[in-house]
Amino acid sequence: MIEILSATALATVQDFGRFGSLGYGVGTSGAMDRLALALGNLLLGNPLDAAAIEIPLFPFEVRFLADCAFAVTGAAGEATLDGQPLPPFWVAQAREGQELSLGYPVSGSRAYLCLAGGVDVPQVLGSRSTQLRGEFGGLHGRALQQGDRLAALRPGLSVLPTDFGVRSPSLALPLEHDGLPAMRVLPAAEYPYFQEQSRTAFWAGEWKITTQSNRYGYRLEGTPILPSAPMEVRSHGIVPGVIQVPHGGQPIIQMRDAQPSGGYPKFGTVIEADLWRLGQAPIGSRVRFIECSYAEAVAALEDNQRYLEEVRRLVELHGLASR
Repeated sequence: MIEILSATALATVQDFGRFGSLGYGVGTSGAMDRLALALGNLLLGNPLDAAAIEIPLFPFEVRFLADCAFAVTGAAGEATLDGQPLPPFWVAQAREGQELSLGYPVSGSRAYLCLAGGVDVPQVLGSRSTQLRGEFGGLHGRALQQGDRLAALRPGLSVLPTDFGVRSPSLALPLEHDGLPAMRVLPAAEYPYFQEQSRTAFWAGEWKITTQSNRYGYRLEGTPILPSAPMEVRSHGIVPGVIQVPHGGQPIIQMRDAQPSGGYPKFGTVIEADLWRLGQAPIGSRVRFIECSYAEAVAALEDNQRYLEEVRRLVELHGLASR
């Protein structure tokens, strides 16, 4: 069990998300960086989708109230256990009374604290993810607060190896364009109905993630994307990654807490394989977009899976070496 010491807001319990309920108006929620969550769980021998704590603001501090193995992944910053430094993407064994501190990131924007077995909160509609707007899931349907206590599903001294780490996704799967983080995008249904110069400007320009961005959506700032003629679109189903363009021409990318429907024209969709990159892009930073095909989007997912399999083999080798 851990106790939250930090008063930093917006940390939530998240797993891979809630599926099968979009028809009832319930969004998916889930980790903004699923790759980081999966890596932390792999390091601990957890199911890939076990729940963890997503931390978007720093510093963040917890105290271990019982022995428990843990892993810290995602944003790379100064992490210490009782003052002893921990490298990024690392698994360690904590003893009762020890305190973990996560400092401001030097890269990325969200860290994940994974516990052995996963964070033990009730499942709601098949997921432990927090749905802030609906106030359900996670711990009482809200962000974590100072004094909250959370249990691990597999507490105690780990029988699996600890004190090792893995190469981060940003190093294993780099993707930049002109020195900026990049995400691949599939053109969407209304893409042909935007002005040609607007389409060209989208791919050629830099886009700033504005301070109006959050888990629901990232609002971008750049050269306006304008339609060839006024467009009115009926509300229809949308999913995380969809890029919608309101009348002002500044796009909004739907993120993990996106509502299940919307009526703005769809310019494109950030591919599933690259949503973790966008989830780690700090507010105020600039990003680029690369047009891709469906086949390239599928290949990118396969690249992610190969990376996870390499990590799985590494964890197995550490297990064999420790016997």
